[in-house]
Amino acid sequence: MMYGKRNKGLIILCSFFFLFVVVHAQTPVPSIAVIVSLDHSDWKYSSGQDALFTIAVEKNGRTLKDIVVHIEIDAEKMQAIIVKDSLVKRGRLTINGGTLSQPGFLRCIVTAEVDGKKYRGLATAAFSTDSIVATAQMPQDFTKFWKQTIMAVRKIPIDSRMNLIKERSTGPINIYEVSFQSCRSGSRIYGILCVPKKEGSYPVVLKLPGAGVRAYKGDTALAEKGVITFEIGIHGIPVTLPNEVYYNLASGALYEYYFSNLGDKDRYYYKRVYAGCVRAIDFLLTLPQVDSSRVAVFGGSQGGALAIVTAALHEHVKYVAALYPAMSDLTGYFHHRAGGWPHMFSPSLNGIFEKPAMIETAGYYDVVNFARILHVPGWYSWGYNDEVCPPVTAYAVYNNIHAPKELFITKETGHWLSPQQAEESTNWLLKMLKVK
Repeated sequence: MMYGKRNKGLIILCSFFFLFVVVHAQTPVPSIAVIVSLDHSDWKYSSGQDALFTIAVEKNGRTLKDIVVHIEIDAEKMQAIIVKDSLVKRGRLTINGGTLSQPGFLRCIVTAEVDGKKYRGLATAAFSTDSIVATAQMPQDFTKFWKQTIMAVRKIPIDSRMNLIKERSTGPINIYEVSFQSCRSGSRIYGILCVPKKEGSYPVVLKLPGAGVRAYKGDTALAEKGVITFEIGIHGIPVTLPNEVYYNLASGALYEYYFSNLGDKDRYYYKRVYAGCVRAIDFLLTLPQVDSSRVAVFGGSQGGALAIVTAALHEHVKYVAALYPAMSDLTGYFHHRAGGWPHMFSPSLNGIFEKPAMIETAGYYDVVNFARILHVPGWYSWGYNDEVCPPVTAYAVYNNIHAPKELFITKETGHWLSPQQAEESTNWLLKMLKVK
């Protein structure tokens, strides 16, 4: 499928990003930065206000003059409003990006070629975000569908299996590879459980994964602070296999899994996944060390979606922390704005998935509809420059949450976990879980 080829890196992008810095012992590598900024320091505008973008290109901290840049301005993932090449004189260029008549985001993407290589920068203006209205429609039997699903999977014996990873359990925590049955007999979920060795009753955090197929190590840092952590995979395969296995599955049997059986709400890939997340909490509640009054879920991207879904479906989840949630307001594309990852209704797919049964199925899995039934306190975060999970879709979710909520915006960030977000989310979880 052409979409899969064009977005081969998307599986990796929807997971948390890690930044690797390579230090060269000989000639230093030039530092090139394409800087795009806005005339409002908070990047916020009211509908009808013009957004002014200022562009500069720097090399080793010095502004380059008389350099040609390519500029594209659009409402997230929509057809470009402005496309042109411009000369940046005297090191700075300001361009009027126009405005949006409706709440949403206007993005300026700038590309420059320096010494034969292309570099990219962007900034995104936010328009009346508190007024963003979701396009997702809740099916009439949405609550009934998920209540019956959870009742059915809970009839399956959990059959949990815990294997101590001795070589990793030499410090203050024990680390286990765990599996349990989820939606049917023989269908298992695997993960890494980290439990403090000291006797006592501990809060627990279920850590949910971003999109992709990979191994997991478990959250040992949080466990060392006095929290039981359980990091799971969603694909029903062990999470301690060689990386080659995951690479082959991602390119083979699990390629574009997020579209699998989209035309049938009872067979869509994420039904087993959503149910498995609920069962993960059920498993955790069987552990004698778990304090059932202090249960939280956490994740980003696909994991952010799963965190909200799990908090909405499981009666014992008390807190949710979610970053840049995927699977959100999927039908935005039918209303002339961006829809959520995995973008099955994007015009770029030429209507492949725009069949009535597929659109209907999306409603049962759209995070907006789980936000509408969410009743626990939550912490949420994303950046305006996210090109994978558009911020307009995150606001469509957030604006439908009526439980206590906190929003932490890091406007310059894209689709990754910034150090500030990592610190803030950890501090919030520790505070809510009453961990000193």
